[in-house]
Parts: sequence; structure tokens; C-alpha cells
Amino acid sequence: QLPLSLLKTAQNHPMLVELKNGETYNGHLVSCDNWMNINLREVICTSRDGDKFWRMPECYIRGSTIKYLRIPDEIIDMVKEEVVSKGRGRGGMQQNKQQGKGRGGGAGAGRGKMEPLFLGRQMGNICDSIRNQDKKRL
Repeated sequence: QLPLSLLKTAQNHPMLVELKNGETYNGHLVSCDNWMNINLREVICTSRDGDKFWRMPECYIRGSTIKYLRIPDEIIDMVKEEVVSKGRGRGGMQQNKQQGKGRGGGAGAGRGKMEPLFLGRQMGNICDSIRNQDKKRL
């Protein structure tokens, strides 16, 4: 869920995509689907060796060929805020809880006030680790 929500938020923002074959694509994200296939516009493609460049008005990248995506920090922060705010209000995140019926019990039907905080922290840890990996690469 996290990578797709991150990509949905990143629409119309610049990003760098590195493929498994070493090529990189810099452009603005137009759209993405559930398989992480993406469309970019205003694209600059760089060869694996970094010695050849191509400019393209748009391109399509199959999700299974992607090694990693570099997304601006402000997008990561926007996604973090969305995840925390979505859990608020009546009912919260109840659909993700077990109903607590039958053997083995499970969580009761309470109001679920802790899930949004937990998700927020979890999201923060994931986003921080993404940032730290980017810093190590530089």
C-alpha cells in the first residue's frame, strides 16, 4: 500500500527512475497503476554508462523493470500527513482490525484510537530510512 500511495501523491511532480538494466529516467510522473507501471512526461533518459542522453516528450515504464525511484522529500512528507489524518474521525481504522469472534479471541471492537499514531510512526520510520539510503548514495 505504501509505495502506491506514495506514487499517487507524487503525480505531476519530478522524479528519477532507475531501471534494473542501469538506465535512468528523469521526468514528471503523469500516472501509475497497481503494478507500478508508470507514465512520465518531459523525460531525459540517461544510458547505463552515463555517456548518452535522450530527451523524450513522454515514456511508459513497466513496473517490473524498476530498480528504484527517487522522489522529492516534500512528497514523502505529504504522504506521511495523509496517512495520519486518514485514521482520524469516527470509526478510525476499524476495517483493518480482527472482529474478535470465535476461538483465539483477537482484538475487541473498540474505537481504535492507537492505529493512526502507530501508522504515523511506522510511516515516519519508513520515510526516514528512504531518506537515509538516498544520503548514503550521494
